[in-house]
Amino acid sequence: MNDVSPVASPRPLRWILPLIVLVAVGAAAWFGWDRWQAWQQQVSQARDAETQQLTALQQSLEALRRDQRANARSIQDAAATNRVLRDEVLGLGQRNALLEENLARLADSSRQGAQAVRREEAELLLSQAAQRLSFAGDLDGARRLYALAAGVLESIDSPDYINLRQALIQERNALDALGQGVRAQTAAQLAQWNTQLALLPEQSPSAPEHQQPWWQQLLSPLVQVRPADGNVLVARSERIAASDSLEIELSLARAALERGDTQGWQRALDRVDGWVQRLWPESQERQQQRQQLRALRAVELRPALPELGSTLQQLRSMRAAKEAQ
Repeated sequence: MNDVSPVASPRPLRWILPLIVLVAVGAAAWFGWDRWQAWQQQVSQARDAETQQLTALQQSLEALRRDQRANARSIQDAAATNRVLRDEVLGLGQRNALLEENLARLADSSRQGAQAVRREEAELLLSQAAQRLSFAGDLDGARRLYALAAGVLESIDSPDYINLRQALIQERNALDALGQGVRAQTAAQLAQWNTQLALLPEQSPSAPEHQQPWWQQLLSPLVQVRPADGNVLVARSERIAASDSLEIELSLARAALERGDTQGWQRALDRVDGWVQRLWPESQERQQQRQQLRALRAVELRPALPELGSTLQQLRSMRAAKEAQ
């Protein structure tokens, strides 16, 4: 019995070892399969993650492309808007240039119109001053008109009027040099001469007694003898009429003096001289009066001054030149 049991014991051991090996191999295979499955799952997850990331990147890229296209369109729109704005700015610049040109033309036309009005005003004042001098001999009125014309010309800032202002200054200086005027001075001299005329002796001076003949000396207590002058009026009625005629001629002389009528003035004084010879006998006083009367007759009532009227002539020439342009 003891010999049989040792022989039977090794048989289960032979099957346990392969079974252990088989279990070990199975466990190893299962473990490997599990690890492989886990690795495959990790790889699948990684692939899914990469796919998701790629999808996200593609979406981001597509969004960037959309944004880029939108930005490009915005840039194009902005460029088009800039071109429109630039064209509008250029148009505004051109309009501003046209407006400035029109304003400059308007200002120039307004300036020329104002200058034309002032030129016409100055010409009117100078014409009135010339008429005052020519017809009335009103030096004070002419001086006032010349002063107004000078103020009008000073208000014109154009350099073309410098010569006119200089000519007007010379003309005013020549007018001031006349003082009260020839007519006023001559009228005062004529009035003084007329006052002295009443002081002339109405009789010729008699000769001293020692030079008189014996018969004249004998009759002198009874009769006054004086030499007779056929030209001198003796009758009272004739002298009154002659005095009235003398006053009329003096009035005519004053009127001719006021008008500046040189010929009428001279003719009136010639007639006055004739009546003086008829009313007063020859004497030294009468001779002096006649000399003063001849000096008054030689007075030039319209003194020739080359400066007077030169400004008006230049102004009219300037106006004619501007109208001819």
